[in-house]
Amino acid sequence: MKLITWNVQWCRGVDGRVDPARIAKHARALADFDVLCLQEIAVNYPDPRLAGSRGENQFEELARRLPTYVPVPGVAVDVPSEGGGRRLFGNLIFSRYPVGQVFRHLLPFPVDPGINGMPRLALEAVISAPSGDVRIITTHLEYYGTKRRTVQVEALRNIYAEGSGHARLGGIVDATGSPFHTMPRPSATLITGDFNFEPEDPLHARMLEPFVDGSPALVDAWEAAHPGESHPATFKIYEKEVPDEPEQHCDFIFVSSDLKERIRTVRVDQQTQASDHQPVLLEVA
Repeated sequence: MKLITWNVQWCRGVDGRVDPARIAKHARALADFDVLCLQEIAVNYPDPRLAGSRGENQFEELARRLPTYVPVPGVAVDVPSEGGGRRLFGNLIFSRYPVGQVFRHLLPFPVDPGINGMPRLALEAVISAPSGDVRIITTHLEYYGTKRRTVQVEALRNIYAEGSGHARLGGIVDATGSPFHTMPRPSATLITGDFNFEPEDPLHARMLEPFVDGSPALVDAWEAAHPGESHPATFKIYEKEVPDEPEQHCDFIFVSSDLKERIRTVRVDQQTQASDHQPVLLEVA
């Protein structure tokens, strides 16, 4: 399975042009991917609300350009527009393989006086890959404040452990086809996205800490594939808020430890300027 994760900045490139078609085209050029995890997908946010946007429905536009994939949208921000309709902002998963159960986990958003922020989501889809079912979770954690980011990391760990518990200890309780129908949960899990912390941040270490309930530990896929090598920069290479701003290394793929030996490739595309972030490619056997 080949997976790409990418914060696409509402499909806005370093050139200031918002172009969902360019995002889809570049993702396909990067790899014949099976799963594509995108963050920062927008609906009805015309410029100046999101620079360069005409207010297009990016969930729909991207789905039209990837017709052989199953789209799984996840909305974190859902607010009214003064012109009618809704403004939406969130994540999007595309899968070449069948999609089973989907979960949309709204992450904690505690009050943090005076600190900017917005609601965040962990979008989860169970994918039936040829090598077996796998949980794909993609997210985008708080950018401005560490208080919210910290509790969101704890929420991600809980989401992962809850599903792992179902995989290890659960069973078929209801097979009626009703809303109570039990859907099996796989152990194999990938958590992808823009975490807005650096590899040396304590929150990165927290993601890797053991679980007291017996859930398999999480592994940083880059570190598993490239032991001893520093994470490549994935943000602020070409687009900077202030001159000489340092590059950042905040886009990660964490995998359950039962997938560690199946990792074949982890690669960062540092050349594209189709977004302010760089896409990350993972291949697992």
